Amino acid sequence: MSGGPIGVSERVPLDACIACGFCLPACPTYVLTLDERSSPRGRIALMRAVDEGRLDPMDPAVREQSSFCLGCRACEAACPAGVPYGQLLERWRDVTWEGRHAPPLAVGLRFGVRRTRAIRLAGRVRRAAPTRTGTRGDGLHLMLGCVERVLYPGVSRAVARLLPGIDVPGDQGCCGALHAHNGASEEGAEMARELGRRLPGTILTTAGGCAAHLADVLGRERVRELSDYLAEAWADPGGPGVPELGKVRVGGRVARVGLQDSCQARNALGIVAQPRELLARVADYVELPSSGVCCGGAGTYSMLRPDDARRIADPKLDEAEAADLDFLVVVNPVCQRQVGDGVRRRRASMRVLHLAELLAMAMGGAPAR
Repeated sequence: MSGGPIGVSERVPLDACIACGFCLPACPTYVLTLDERSSPRGRIALMRAVDEGRLDPMDPAVREQSSFCLGCRACEAACPAGVPYGQLLERWRDVTWEGRHAPPLAVGLRFGVRRTRAIRLAGRVRRAAPTRTGTRGDGLHLMLGCVERVLYPGVSRAVARLLPGIDVPGDQGCCGALHAHNGASEEGAEMARELGRRLPGTILTTAGGCAAHLADVLGRERVRELSDYLAEAWADPGGPGVPELGKVRVGGRVARVGLQDSCQARNALGIVAQPRELLARVADYVELPSSGVCCGGAGTYSMLRPDDARRIADPKLDEAEAADLDFLVVVNPVCQRQVGDGVRRRRASMRVLHLAELLAMAMGGAPAR
C-alpha cells in the first residue's frame, strides 16, 4: 500500500483501484475532455505518483487535475472495487491546496462559513425557519445550513410547513462540508462532529452534499436527507401526520417537473428513487436523460471554475428546455444556485425550486402561476 500523504491509511487506500476503467464513462470531466488524466483512474495514478515521490505535489498537472475534478463521486457508484474516491480527493486537496497554495476564494469561503454568529444573524434577517429551543433530546433536528439559510431561506420555511413542530435549534453552525471539499478535511470533520454534538439526535438536512459529509463523519444512522426521510415517513399517503397533497398546477394543467439529483446524495448515499416518488405525487414528473449527472455546481466548483461549470451545465439546461418543463427541482442549495443561474442567463421560462418548496406549494392547493 502507498504510505505517503494521500494514501495515508487503510481508510483511504490508493491501491484499491484496479484500473478497470468502469469509472471513465461515469466521470463528467472525462466525458467532456476524453483526457485520461481527467478521469478517476488517471487522477488516482497521479495521486500514486505523488505518494511514491515520482511527482511533486505542486506539479502543474497534479494541481490542475485536483482542481478540475468535480468531486461528484459518480465514479464510486460505478466502481466494482469500492474505491472511496471522495475521501481520496479530500486528502489530495489537503496536500495540493495546503497553505498559500489554496485558491484564495476557497480560503475566503472557509473563513466565511465559520462566522457562525454572522450566519445566524443573516438567517434571521432573511427569515429562514424560526428557531425553537427546549425540545432537544434524541429526536429529529432540522439543520439550517450556512449557504441555504442565507441564499434560500424559503427552503427551511417550507420544511417547517411540511413537518410542523420539527425542532430547529438556533445554536447550530456549518457542517464542515465546504472545508472537507476545499483542502481542510480534518477541520471539516471536526465541524461535523461539533454539529453532531449540538444536534444530538437525527439530523435532517435539505442539502444532499451536507448529508453525505455528515454521514461520512457521524455515521449514516445519524443523518437523513429530506427526500429520503419524507418518502419513508409519508409512505402511506393517508397515514397520521401526512399532509394532504394536491397537484401543482400551471395554467389549469398539472405542472411538468424535472429533477436535478444531488450528486453526493445519489452516489454516496444511494438516494435516487425517493425524490422522484415524491415529485410524481404532486406533478407530471419528467425524467431528464442527465438528471443523475452533476450540474457543475459541485460545492465551490462553479465559483472556482465558472467556465468549466458552465460547460457541464449547458447540455442539462438544453434538455430541460426541450422537455418544456415548468419547474426544475433540486435537492441541494449549490445545485439551486448553479441551475438557477443558468436558467436566468438563458431567460428560460421554467422556475428552479427546492423539493421542499414544491411540496409546500402542493399543500397550498393554489395554482403555481
